[in-house]
Amino acid sequence: MISAICTLFENDYHLGLGAWANSLYAHGYRGTIYAGYRGNLPPWLTGAKPADGFTEFTPAEGLTLRFIPLATKLHLTNFKPDFMLEVWRNHCPQAEALFYFDPDITILCRWTFFEEWVEAGVAVCQDVNGWMPDNHPIRHGWRKLLQPADLEFRTRFETYFNGGFVGLRTEDRVFLNDWRRVQTLMQNCGVDFSVIGFGDRTYPFTCRDQDALNITCMATGRKISPLGQDGMDFQHGGGGYVMSHAAGGTKPWRKRMLVNMIAKGSPPSRADKCFYSYTQHPIRVFPAAATFWRKLDLLLASAIGRYIR
Repeated sequence: MISAICTLFENDYHLGLGAWANSLYAHGYRGTIYAGYRGNLPPWLTGAKPADGFTEFTPAEGLTLRFIPLATKLHLTNFKPDFMLEVWRNHCPQAEALFYFDPDITILCRWTFFEEWVEAGVAVCQDVNGWMPDNHPIRHGWRKLLQPADLEFRTRFETYFNGGFVGLRTEDRVFLNDWRRVQTLMQNCGVDFSVIGFGDRTYPFTCRDQDALNITCMATGRKISPLGQDGMDFQHGGGGYVMSHAAGGTKPWRKRMLVNMIAKGSPPSRADKCFYSYTQHPIRVFPAAATFWRKLDLLLASAIGRYIR
């Protein structure tokens, strides 16, 4: 299968992107990663080659990162279907499958599993707050607002999906058009996609990007292939085996691990540890000295956390 991967980032999320790319490489991915960005290119780019409308960087044999500047005014988390369609159309029309990952994810399993996964349908994962039965009042609100706009709800779900990962084959590409249509209908209802959207969950479109994805899963004619919370390492007690997603809260590269442990009693998470496992090869996300002190901070915080437990 010819696969391509994409992501979106700005500001210091380039640190997560570097570790995520390293984790992909470590688990067998060989190919191109298409990274849409706003602002500056990552400072860890060395030997990158500017081209017509993008910049390419090859940190290791078989792995290329293509950086594509973006002019959209949407919050990048709400730009996912548009970017995936752009990547498929303008950068990798030969791809038989396309995968989007948030740049605060690290990979835990062999890459070929992802390619096998999308053979079952559009690949998605259950969210942290992942139980939302079919007759949940939020789903009822979606139907009440969007059915009058001729949106047909075809499928019933008990699970609410996270927006940090989507994978699909060429045959399911219409899913991305469905996703864009849902976003347009939400905008017609007054939803502002220029902001990320958190707040009072009792309103139907509080989590703009994830609500749009979940509505699309209900409305599309394509088959959905979901994993549970083990897909993103969200379940209590560990056991994640596909990805580890540092969703919500302070990102691993921003945390002062020891201070966080002493002041809040919060030990480093598995997502924190996974991030630091992939900061040096083939992309050196931090200089060697910074890596030493950061890993020492992580080690001490982890040791105190184990002692307290």
